[in-house]
Amino acid sequence: MKKSNYLLRMVMLAMFVALGVVISPILRVEGMCPMAHLINITCAVFMGPAYALLCALLIGIIRMLVMGIPPLALTGAVFGATLSGVFYKLSKGKIIAAVLGEVIGTGLIGSIVSYPVMTYLWGKEGLTWFFYVPSFIMGTLIGGSIAFLLLIRLQAAGVLSKIQNALKDIDTTKDDKETVA
Repeated sequence: MKKSNYLLRMVMLAMFVALGVVISPILRVEGMCPMAHLINITCAVFMGPAYALLCALLIGIIRMLVMGIPPLALTGAVFGATLSGVFYKLSKGKIIAAVLGEVIGTGLIGSIVSYPVMTYLWGKEGLTWFFYVPSFIMGTLIGGSIAFLLLIRLQAAGVLSKIQNALKDIDTTKDDKETVA
């Protein structure tokens, strides 16, 4: 029988989404939302790239519907959240890699993808391909620094690995039975 921590992961995801929606207005300027990057990186380190992507997507949709935020809420989050988790996983647990993934994913990829979205879908005029790069990079550096400090402290206290282990899907299957031919 496989022991699943599905409920725990869903509760943690819901908490990240709720926290992300509530703290996103802090330090927010259009095109720069440092607290979203804090949530992206922390979720990526705790739960992995798929959950970080889902978290960023849900936060972005809620912010767009409830707060009237433009599609930057999505373009400025999903790439960074995903790459943060991927880089963290590929680096075998280096927190700085998660931050770098957020900076590259959001600061570069997300900011450049924002140009056609805001120009052709949202109708903004006078933008260039690199219009959002400075503010997105600054936002990721601020939020990434906060996330880095938080995660380093959790790691030093031995809490980070406990949280990660609690959220993993643990396979307790031990096939004790012999197959009869």
